[in-house]
This record gives sequence, C-alpha cells and structure tokens, in this order.
Amino acid sequence: MEPSPSSSSSSSTTPSEPLAAASEAAAAAPTPAASAAEAVVAVAEEGVEEMTLTVRWSGREYTVRVCGDDSVAELKRRICEATSVLPKRQKLLYPKLAAKLNDDSLLLSHLNLKASVKMTMIGTVEDDIIVDQADSPEIIDDFELGQDEVVDIKDKGVNKQKLQRRIDQYKIKLLNPCREGKKLLVLDIDYTLFDHRSSAENPLELMRPCKFIILMHKKLLLFVISVLLPYKFLLQIFTSFSLLFTQSMISSYGPQLELKMGQLGVLSNPSYKITALLDHLAMITVQSDRHGTFDCKPLGLIWAQFSEFYNSKNTIMFDDLRRNFVMNPQNGLVIRPFKKAHLNRSSDRELVKLTQYLLTIADLPDFSQLDHSRWEIFTEDNTKRRRHR
Repeated sequence: MEPSPSSSSSSSTTPSEPLAAASEAAAAAPTPAASAAEAVVAVAEEGVEEMTLTVRWSGREYTVRVCGDDSVAELKRRICEATSVLPKRQKLLYPKLAAKLNDDSLLLSHLNLKASVKMTMIGTVEDDIIVDQADSPEIIDDFELGQDEVVDIKDKGVNKQKLQRRIDQYKIKLLNPCREGKKLLVLDIDYTLFDHRSSAENPLELMRPCKFIILMHKKLLLFVISVLLPYKFLLQIFTSFSLLFTQSMISSYGPQLELKMGQLGVLSNPSYKITALLDHLAMITVQSDRHGTFDCKPLGLIWAQFSEFYNSKNTIMFDDLRRNFVMNPQNGLVIRPFKKAHLNRSSDRELVKLTQYLLTIADLPDFSQLDHSRWEIFTEDNTKRRRHR
C-alpha cells in the first residue's frame, strides 16, 4: 500500500520571480547612513512602499528596512536582526503611536510614520534575562485553516513578494554540504525534538526519545541510554534524508541557536550531519481573514537558494503547529507536541513511528502528492503487512 494522494490538487507554492520595478527602484535608491532618519521609498507593481527607519536602543541607532505592507511583527523581526533583542522582548515607543505599536498584526502602512522622528526600542537580549520558564506565558494554540483559506494565503501576491524579499535578504548558512540525491527533512525544534519550556539539570533530559529502554536494575545505564537514543532517529533517517532544523520566532534561543544546538550535541555527532539551522528571521508574516496575522515557515526560501538539490517533490517538514505550513501545505506533517518531558518521556513513541514512515516513503518520487495527515494509518497498515509475510 502506498500513502494516499492528497484530496487537494493544489501543489506547493514555488518562489515567485522578483518584481522588476521593485528591483530597479531598490537598485537606484541611495544607501542611508546608520544615523539617518530619512525614509527611502520604492514603488513596486502593487504600490508597496519601502521604508528605511531609524531605531534607537541602548545608546545606539540602528537602520531597519521594511515595507508598508509589513506588519508590526515584521518590523520587530527586523529590529531583532539588528539588535538581537527578540520580538517578544521589544517595546516600541513612537510619538502618539505607542498603543498601536503593541498590535503585532497592524500594517505599517496604517501608521503615520514620519521620516524626521526616530523610533525608540526598549528591550533586553536573552543572555541578560533570567526567566522562570514555568512562570512565562504558554505558546499560542494552533488553529485550523480551511483549504480555501490556505490556497488564498499562499497564492496572494503580497505574500509571494514577502517570500521573495526573504529569499533576497536571508542567506542560509550551510553547516555541511547539501547531499545530492537525498530527500530533505526540515525539523522544527521546540516541542518537536525538545521540550524547551520544562526545566532540568541537564538539557538532554528534555530531548524527545526515539525509543525508551526500561532497565529497572541499572538506573544509571537507563539514564544514559534514554538520553542518547533521541539521536537514533536522526541516525536512522540520515541515510536517506538531509537534515535541516528550524526555530520559531517565539523560541527563547534567539540568535544563539547554533550555540544551543551545539550544547545539545546535535551538531557534533559523527554519525549524521546537519545541513543548516534556520532561525525565526527566516519566517514571514501572513494574514488570514479568520485568524488575523501570524508567522509561518516558507520552504520556498530553501528551494530558491538550493534549487539544484531541494524542491517541493523531495521535501517534508515536521512541526507541531499546522499554520507554519501555510505557504507549502502539501509538504507539512503535523507532529504531536512533546511537552512535560519528565512525565511523557517514557511513553512517547512519535519519533519511532515517524522513522518507519520516513524510511518507507524515502524512495517515492514526489512527496507533494502524499497526504501526510494519514501517516499513522499508513504506518499501521504497513506494519500489519510485514507481519503477514
């Protein structure tokens, strides 16, 4: 039995070509000085206004470039790129607009931003903050997007423009070379491989297990085995897949993602190699009529920068938030979130089953034609078939 094709005939969106008018206008625009408050305007085919704003923080001034169709959330993302202060830590101050700047969904085109006034940001980088994870707010729940709504979002011209800007501005750093002939597995970190909100003396205790072996008479050995086996998942699938990790905007890792993953031992294991790490700056902001503004993870960014290796046919992405797939719904598989690691570690078998699924579909020519929502049914049927041989 093969995984059933999706009921939808729509395929993943590929990155659109840059708008010629926008490219010419951007090329002609002068480069602003770091202390300038002058707004630079470029008009694209759909009248998108491009602005260069000056933001004051910690005694310095930073230049941030955004567009009128960007939201306040996107502005904060750009400020984070310049200052390393996470969006959730930022408080923006601007004459008569402080209240509006608290609404992350508000479009910048709806604000009366003047070139002569500098914006002030108050915030602290993560390394200077001591936070009790148990007291910090929980992640916003995921929501369902209807098929028509998904198609509308991924096909909107403004979202394609945002994707193209992200392709132009965000350059993926390769940790290891792309592997020709291998499929690509894009893995979310928080709640997919790692319970980032629980506390533990050793962060390895919060890694999601691939398999948990119970050895009641050897407690020390039990601990060693249980923390090493999460990597068994990566080791098993490395033979068929290149591995790429992504981080959500709400993660506490910030710009030190590579350091954190290194501390977990993910980057130094000699048995498998991670191709790249993508932080929250790789995400784009989109808007839904029902659910408002939210961030998502466009795979088109990867496909555009490494088109000779990866595309919609050979890529699959695991994430616990369905909305992160909105720009490429046919390539996403929703994984159950791994929370309360100390309670659920011994019973969680999600990665065990997903390993079987990945190895089974690895040789199929086109992942975008599969219905990944049926992965469990397919895995169970495949297991029963093997037993009757």
